[in-house]
Amino acid sequence: MNLQYQEVPLPSLEEREVLVKVKAVGICGSDVHGMDGSTGRRIPPIIMGHEASGEIAQTGAMVTEWKPGDRVTFDSTIYDLSDWYTRKGMYNLSDGRKVIGVSTEEFKKHGAFAEFVSVPEHILHKIPDTVSYTEAALVEPAAVAMHAISISGLKPDDLVLVVGAGMVGMFVIQLLRIKGCKKIIAVDLEEERLHLAKKVGADHAFKPSDPQLVNTINSLSDRRGADLAIEVVGISDTISLAIDLTRKGATLTLVGNVSPTIQLPLQKVVTRQLRIQGSCAINGEYPAVLELIAHKKLDVTTILSAEAPLEEGPSWFKRLYEREKKLMKVILKP
Repeated sequence: MNLQYQEVPLPSLEEREVLVKVKAVGICGSDVHGMDGSTGRRIPPIIMGHEASGEIAQTGAMVTEWKPGDRVTFDSTIYDLSDWYTRKGMYNLSDGRKVIGVSTEEFKKHGAFAEFVSVPEHILHKIPDTVSYTEAALVEPAAVAMHAISISGLKPDDLVLVVGAGMVGMFVIQLLRIKGCKKIIAVDLEEERLHLAKKVGADHAFKPSDPQLVNTINSLSDRRGADLAIEVVGISDTISLAIDLTRKGATLTLVGNVSPTIQLPLQKVVTRQLRIQGSCAINGEYPAVLELIAHKKLDVTTILSAEAPLEEGPSWFKRLYEREKKLMKVILKP
């Protein structure tokens, strides 16, 4: 994909939408992976960017709850309020849903790597006064992490394995600790990320090949295995690792989806009666995350590597795509 910084028309505004002047927007791992076309979810031409915050510049004719000047962030999912899944409390699964900054065969919605973006009023959230625009732009990945935990059936005494200590994985670790989890093991290939994982709340952090990984899990579980694994990568090898390190009857929650398809060790899943579930996006976790940030309980800036002007976006994408050491999260500012 060829990334270009160029002039584009002002987004059109429907009657129940607002025009947001973007103040901060994060480069998501899905944007980086989508850039080369491998995920099939960034079909060009598309303005990417779904982790953002800003100030309302204009409101549609039917908008009454918001006004120009309001500081806002917004969900990455656009959903129909009358949809069957939405009415059942699962708007993240709603039929016909769109994701901001994503383009597939089914839909396209330009995103927030721009000076302005238009979004429906019902996905907006007010930014507390004590929360910065940069922090608000990081709510989206933190909310993804919170959703994964919320559907996993976590118990305080669970031994939890977090496979993948990237952006979302770091938030999973922090939120597990906030929720009272006392036994957290992080797994990643990069030494720097393992150090950060321990800093934000992991009790132990290992590379997959480290023999102490299995030894530690065995010692903490009477050789049964982890009670819960949250996988935040999305490839065959890491999912197989998570399966191997969990106990019989355990839960494996899949957040990462880098690979459209994977190889699954089916007999292990069946004979050990594992519960494998996907975790899709966000389903109402934004207010809780904003509250945690506002009360200084969740530090979203722990993953922040750099803040840069939007026009430098292509070069930062390149550096992220090439997996530059110690580079995790970049916030762009139009």
